[in-house]
Amino acid sequence: MPAECSLVCLSVFCKLKNKYMLTLKLISEETERVIKGLEKKHFAGAKEAIDSVLALDKTRRQTQQQLDKNLQEGKKLAAEIGRLMKEKKNDEANAVKENVSKLKETAKELEHELAETQRKLTELLCTIPNIPNDDVPEGKDASDNVVVKEGGVIPELPADALCHWDLCKKFNLINFDLGVKITGAGFPVYIGKMARLQRALEAFFLDEARKSGYLEIQPPYVVNEASGYGTGQLPDKEGQMYHCNLDNLYLIPTAEVPVTNIFRDVILDEKDLPIKYCAYSACFRREAGSYGKDVRGLNRLHQFDKVEIVRIDKPEHSYRSLDEMLAHVEGLCQKLELPYHILRLCGGDMSFTSAICYDFEVYSAAQKKWLEVSSVSNFESYQANRLKCRYRNPETKKPELCHTLNGSALALPRIVAAIIENNQTPEGIRVPKVLVPYCGFEMLDDKNF
Repeated sequence: MPAECSLVCLSVFCKLKNKYMLTLKLISEETERVIKGLEKKHFAGAKEAIDSVLALDKTRRQTQQQLDKNLQEGKKLAAEIGRLMKEKKNDEANAVKENVSKLKETAKELEHELAETQRKLTELLCTIPNIPNDDVPEGKDASDNVVVKEGGVIPELPADALCHWDLCKKFNLINFDLGVKITGAGFPVYIGKMARLQRALEAFFLDEARKSGYLEIQPPYVVNEASGYGTGQLPDKEGQMYHCNLDNLYLIPTAEVPVTNIFRDVILDEKDLPIKYCAYSACFRREAGSYGKDVRGLNRLHQFDKVEIVRIDKPEHSYRSLDEMLAHVEGLCQKLELPYHILRLCGGDMSFTSAICYDFEVYSAAQKKWLEVSSVSNFESYQANRLKCRYRNPETKKPELCHTLNGSALALPRIVAAIIENNQTPEGIRVPKVLVPYCGFEMLDDKNF
């Protein structure tokens, strides 16, 4: 993310000027911890950025104090004018009026200075990512991520085993070329039994989420700037989102965005926490900069289906919620009979907004590689501070920031790739037993009717 904020976001910054990311309280009271956390995320110029935040905040507070003093003095003098006029002391009253006029001009200058300082502070804060939890390992990139758990059995395929894109062509399951014709690369067309398997997976994931206590939501697929800003896609991931220019709306990269924004500018009752929502949606990602990489087949798409789970919780309970979410996603991998491992991401490989993140990868046996199918993250109060998502503390009666969490449960494309490759036979692809009741067949093949 470049240091400067994009023009498209300036309006929303103005509207949400007090919605900081990292709180100023945290930055001012735990400056060194914040700087070390940002360095752990490999955020360039961490100390300089934080020093600038503190300097701007000092200027803001001083200007506010001057303005308050000015307004108080003006109010006092205005009352003095009334008294002098009653006493027929017109010359003295006029002199005071002149002083009041000067104070008003100074107040205008101070108000402009305050607004400009606030704007600079907000723009700077929006470029500073969340700081990582202490459990996040040191590291620069994906090679430094730590495997914390493994499960399932990697299948032994024959030497002539096919990758999923060849299997899809062989059994007429997915037409990638037709997607290119209709739209472009990364927009496949699912055919016959594969289309039905997509629906089966969506229904299975939603049913499993419901059994785990998640309330299903069907959200919009487009969001406004305020929603993108609230969950941190703007301005950090602006280039990765499809933008509807005419209406200034964005196609969602994940259901996390509309679902979490349900709680933007909301004060929740403590007794209602944790809130657990799930949603199926199509997801749209430009994946700018991914061209030329290993993006064949279902490995990287611009449109795909996914079920998302979202939690809003109290700070003291959020890491228990994280553990529950991890167990839920692990259970899905197990029920689909897929070999998997769980990675705790290092500081340099984490997203802009997350405090800690775990990736689930399943093994695609024909490609002989691990494919990411889920990220489960705790954002702590970072998103909630942008969203102004709070709960009322029953003891203090004051609103406090919530913690927000989300996870893929699951994303379909790479799950499908692994299912196809790992379960291939000469006659077709065996469907995992748990999905058979949902799709109505045991074998993926070209017998579609």
